[in-house]
Amino acid sequence: MAEPATDLALLRDRLGVIADLEQAQALLGWDQHTYMPAGGVEARGRQSATLAGLRHEHLVDDRLFDLLGRLEGSGLTGDDAALVREVRREVDRARRVPADLVTRLALQAALGQAVWAQARAADDFAAFAPELRATLALQRERAAALGDGDPYDVLHDLYERGSSAERVAQVFAPLRIEIAALLDAVRGSDRAPDLDVLARPVPEAAQEAFATEMVRAFGFDFARGRLDRTVHPFAQRIGPGDVRITTRYRSDRFAMALFGTLHESGHGMYEQNLPAAEARTPLGDSVSLGVHESQSRLWENLVGRGRPFWTWAYARLRAHAPGVFDDVDAERFVFAINAVRPTLIRVEADELTYHLHVMLRFELEQRLIAGSLDVADLPGAWAEESAALGLPTPPDDRQGCLQDVHWSAGMFGYFPTYTLGTLLSVQLWDALGRAVPDRDAHLAAGDFAPVFDWLVANVHDHGSRFAPDELVERATGAPLSADAYVRYARAKYGALYGFA
Repeated sequence: MAEPATDLALLRDRLGVIADLEQAQALLGWDQHTYMPAGGVEARGRQSATLAGLRHEHLVDDRLFDLLGRLEGSGLTGDDAALVREVRREVDRARRVPADLVTRLALQAALGQAVWAQARAADDFAAFAPELRATLALQRERAAALGDGDPYDVLHDLYERGSSAERVAQVFAPLRIEIAALLDAVRGSDRAPDLDVLARPVPEAAQEAFATEMVRAFGFDFARGRLDRTVHPFAQRIGPGDVRITTRYRSDRFAMALFGTLHESGHGMYEQNLPAAEARTPLGDSVSLGVHESQSRLWENLVGRGRPFWTWAYARLRAHAPGVFDDVDAERFVFAINAVRPTLIRVEADELTYHLHVMLRFELEQRLIAGSLDVADLPGAWAEESAALGLPTPPDDRQGCLQDVHWSAGMFGYFPTYTLGTLLSVQLWDALGRAVPDRDAHLAAGDFAPVFDWLVANVHDHGSRFAPDELVERATGAPLSADAYVRYARAKYGALYGFA
């Protein structure tokens, strides 16, 4: 029988091949959303499907299965045991999914996203509907292959392990009540931000220069990453030393690009600082999408919308956009970027009503997967549920059910992680504040190293060493809940709008 050290080396070799295939597929996906000409869609779909199929073949290979069995009986501890645990989880899941389904899923994701982008631009839901139906059918087939539980729970677990629709609903219910109460208080306030400030034109080149300066200051390493334009912003790790983030610009909505870029930089910094020694193994991956979102939401909101940050950054914004904000003092500006007002577009929503967008999608995608909501009825259901939540009724589908890329890519069960991650971001922020009592003074001086270093040490560097719930407790000292977020929201908006 082989020694555990020999088997571990063999395991890492096999995992390296699997990682290379996955990273090559990631590069094809990034290119499709940034620079690929429209005529390349069909070929790109085939290429992605081929790589997905090859990766699947390696994952379900009997030799890898036998290798895991030997290692599991060899008394491994620490990171070695954690690695085998993570590989076992991935292999067992892969062996339940037929190879032809894997390739069909990859092909449909590539084609669906391309059609979605065209349909969104043309405000043509009917053009996208057949692709959405095909995607839903494949996702139901995938869920059936993966497990015997509720199909939505099976899919949600792909992004947030150990979670379920019931658990999400238990978190969302009291949060929805709290948001409604805070919205009532905001509407009853005699204070109002000057939103015209945010509509002032800022040249796209100036927006890009300022946002780039900010995320570089945060800690995003441009020697190991880059920033590009896309239709719907995202972050993508291609491999060790290569993390891509994207954004979009509009001259009359500079805040959209700025906070979108800060958000994606949080994702990017997480990916850049996962354990390098495990970069070609599952142990070097992010542990869940909720944890991932906690990083993006922390940098976007808790740093980027905070008064300490703008103490340092506002003069730099004025320098990049001369004359645009010269008559606007910092307090007026900070109130404007923290204004509470329900919006049509999720990625442009304020911190409070953002959760309503997530709840909307959570409700609708459960019904889509269950089959109780037909694709043809999605635009109408979107409008009805928006009104019920207190969100504006979209005047068209481009600003309604076509605004997000996720469903076109087959990412059902993903949306709840945005709120779960936001709640975690505040728990992490509180823990960071206890560890670094002068945190705000550092931010006001443009020194982001204490925040960056704490996140690397307490979140990034662990990769998938711990399950999400354990990581949360280790980092914050408590299980995930909405309590810290509710306290934060009450204090923040009470101070801004003048209510207790």
